[in-house]
Amino acid sequence: MIIFVKYIILNICVFASGFGSNFRAIYRAHKKGLIKSNIKLLISNNSMCGAVLYAQKHKIAFEHISSFKYPKADELETKMMSVLIKHKIDFIVLAGYMKKIPDSILNKYSGRIINIHPALLPAFGGEGMYGLNVHRAVLESGVKCSGLTIHYVDKEYDNGKIIFQKSVKVEEEDDEISLQKKILKLEHKYYPKIISEIEKEYG
Repeated sequence: MIIFVKYIILNICVFASGFGSNFRAIYRAHKKGLIKSNIKLLISNNSMCGAVLYAQKHKIAFEHISSFKYPKADELETKMMSVLIKHKIDFIVLAGYMKKIPDSILNKYSGRIINIHPALLPAFGGEGMYGLNVHRAVLESGVKCSGLTIHYVDKEYDNGKIIFQKSVKVEEEDDEISLQKKILKLEHKYYPKIISEIEKEYG
């Protein structure tokens, strides 16, 4: 018996602030057919970051929306909302985005925004817990394992419902760089897979 799996094609916007390694992994998964949805748009607060350069190279629409361009919070929020509507975005994926999402966006896309965090939440989360800060905190705590968490986004940092976690052993010789590399490898593997699973749920 042949089983058909139904997917729904979403218009996805990725938010990223830095090099964009998860953004790249998501786009590669889309090109390989693992992710069926359209990687429609990149929003970044950093116009010269690696994620923006990658979007330009691969002809992905992008918008630079930052407090530098829009110093008034309501102007930034209005611009962000108008861009998401213009591109008919259905789903938002945060991939190393270093700014808080405005409340109006959180309300409109409630249950349709996910984030990946480089630790096993609820530990090592919250404001200021990003990048190497997380890995330093993990190492300083002396815990024996860390990992990644993929979760829905709400109005509190790293607080939304957990979708998926994967652990990795913290070795005695690990520093924040080696731990980051181990977890990034897992992120690039599992973030696209979870997006693919979400497509099936929508279907």
